[in-house]
Amino acid sequence: MTLPEIGLLLLVGLTAGVLAGLFGIGGGLIMVPAMVLLFSFDQHTAQGTSLLVIIPAAAAGSVTHYRQGRLVVGGALALAAGGVIGALIGSTTALTLDDGLLQRLFALFLIAMAIRLLMKAPT
Repeated sequence: MTLPEIGLLLLVGLTAGVLAGLFGIGGGLIMVPAMVLLFSFDQHTAQGTSLLVIIPAAAAGSVTHYRQGRLVVGGALALAAGGVIGALIGSTTALTLDDGLLQRLFALFLIAMAIRLLMKAPT
């Protein structure tokens, strides 16, 4: 990896970290498309890399929210338990899909969530 590529990866990580802290997003929404579009990662590798990268960013954001009394620990633990099981199922399923199909499904998911958020937003 070249120095400019490392610098760009740091910038993508910084952007994802800011958005993770600000909106609770970042890993899939920012890093996966950036790795695919800017660095030519295949979809499977981008998703796998994103899952590992988001751990320290999520931990840092969680600590900040916890210190402000904005974290429900019991709820987080229940969500985490379900999330671990779901991640194992989802990752195993993703690895059985063709890279192009996985990328299209990912894009459709992002579009569907954006539409849902726009429709639910207060006017």
